[in-house]
Amino acid sequence: MKSSKKKPYVLIGGALASMIALSAIAQNAGITFRNTITGEVLNFDDALPEGKDTPGVKKFMQTGVNPYNEDVSCLKQGEQLFLSACSGCHGHLGEGKIGPGLNDSYWTYPQNATDEGFFSTIFGGAQASMGPQYANLQLDEMLKVMAWVRHLYKDPVAGATWLTPEQRAKYKPYPGHETFPDDPPGQCKTSGK
Repeated sequence: MKSSKKKPYVLIGGALASMIALSAIAQNAGITFRNTITGEVLNFDDALPEGKDTPGVKKFMQTGVNPYNEDVSCLKQGEQLFLSACSGCHGHLGEGKIGPGLNDSYWTYPQNATDEGFFSTIFGGAQASMGPQYANLQLDEMLKVMAWVRHLYKDPVAGATWLTPEQRAKYKPYPGHETFPDDPPGQCKTSGK
């Protein structure tokens, strides 16, 4: 009988292959993710090993557009991640506390109006208490948090540059509370995959 344990070098090789693939995808698409403050190219080798090769992350690395925006199956997960990792500084509804508000059309860092820029700020950090989150959140989790923050948006749709034309047509400012089904269909569905 063969052992079901994987060899450490197989796991390391798989993680390395994932990182090389992510870098190649981003470079081939012409996307260069840069640190919000220094402008240095972000190093995805620093990212947590889980959540790097999901379909959502792969699509994001190719397009720079978060495929989870307005996907209800991702919003509930994004809300939970945001509440545990971000709300202490940014408020439960993204209204701002120690850190800036995230639910309106004013961005402390203007590049955060794009998904590419917002992701770069979360991954690589910014000024003051906003440290890099690559050791706290998986890449896929960052996209879910971003989708939730975008969903919290309360200002006129003209400022929601991240929405597709179809999403803009359906846009309603965040009402301040919302209940989601436990496991709605969509890209982030957790049961019955």
